[in-house]
Amino acid sequence: MKSNRFLCYLFLVMFFSVQALFAQPAQKLVRITVAPEHADWNYRIGEKVRFHIAVTQYGNPVQGAKVRYELSEDMMPAFKKGEAVLKEGTLTVDAGTLAKPGFIRCRVHADVNGNGYDDLATAAIEPEKITPTAVMPDDFMSFWEAAKAENAKLPLDACMTLMPERCTGKVDVYHVSFQNLRYGSRIYGILCVPKAPGKYPAVLSVPGAGIRPYAGAVNEAERHNIITLQIGIHGIPVNLPTNFYDELAAGALNNYPYIRLDDRYEYYYKRVYLGCVRAVDFIFSLDRFDGENLCVEGGSQGGALSIVTAALDPRVKGLVAYYPALCDLEGYTHGRAGGWPHMFSWPTDVRTRPAQIETARYYDVVNFARILKTPGFYTMGYNDMVCPPTSTLSAYNVITAPKELMLVPETEHYAYPEQWSSAWEWLVGRLAE
Repeated sequence: MKSNRFLCYLFLVMFFSVQALFAQPAQKLVRITVAPEHADWNYRIGEKVRFHIAVTQYGNPVQGAKVRYELSEDMMPAFKKGEAVLKEGTLTVDAGTLAKPGFIRCRVHADVNGNGYDDLATAAIEPEKITPTAVMPDDFMSFWEAAKAENAKLPLDACMTLMPERCTGKVDVYHVSFQNLRYGSRIYGILCVPKAPGKYPAVLSVPGAGIRPYAGAVNEAERHNIITLQIGIHGIPVNLPTNFYDELAAGALNNYPYIRLDDRYEYYYKRVYLGCVRAVDFIFSLDRFDGENLCVEGGSQGGALSIVTAALDPRVKGLVAYYPALCDLEGYTHGRAGGWPHMFSWPTDVRTRPAQIETARYYDVVNFARILKTPGFYTMGYNDMVCPPTSTLSAYNVITAPKELMLVPETEHYAYPEQWSSAWEWLVGRLAE
């Protein structure tokens, strides 16, 4: 029963994550705060972890609040559960320790005045020592070099259509497309180009998970005086009514991260990864591009694609990755958290067949991180249960290229404005070097 409840919860996390990839939590009348005893949330192996829990209303402790808590390693079933009445509005929970690098998470639920409230906190035990479980196939490099070479034979056949209703006084906005993978198969996106004469650096924005339209990075193009290209990955126009994408998400593209997972040559993300490289080709074909300064950025699935694009294409000068997905996918087969989309988290599922695990290794972001040479800015948090920190740090820790990490422990699957502004400041600085 415990395992079933955990799997049901994990499914709900995955289902709703696509709806709110970048949404910060809304404030509520009653607040639960959970935090490890250490201010930076970091511990050494063997060091005791304790969590402080408080329930407040109007900034004051709620007397007699009833709470339930559970302790677990990252994305694993609870190893301890408890409940208490907070006579003074606070509680301290002993969470033990770990004999290895990893995470201990405390999730808390409180009932106050007939309403339920939740919060969580995650203590990190020597996270800089977390190593991946992902295996790198012997032919990983030759597989991708061959795929890129084959794709490069395909004419770009770029199309650009001005969108007057979206243009501004400073930026022209286009709906664009170009060929990818095979004749007739295309990548679509929204291109923004400064109107003033001259040549400009560029930023490629790669998308988080889901099927949706895109508006383009118009504000960023204006603010930083750069070319921006925001792409979709599904080979469909990105300027259609929302219901069109909803129907695809429920129909032909439902569970797209699993499509052809048993065949590394036909797996869905092959066209996606190659399409990101093709987007770099497209930017380099633009007369208004300065021919040199190109960076890539994205969050979640987009964070994964940022790393992949930079690893596959040395023309990329810098990358920004927010809480990247698709990292250390086979972690669950080793009894620990794996990355979104948690494809091997169901031990009895047919999707855990060896052929599918083998295919995943060619697409695991950890293996692209291992070959990455491009400088990058990364940001993530310990409370993320969509792209768990065990998975994201598995990738980050193997990167040998110049890297900068903005770690905000309390964040879940979102970023604060300070993270976004720091990332773009780094990005624009990289373009100017």
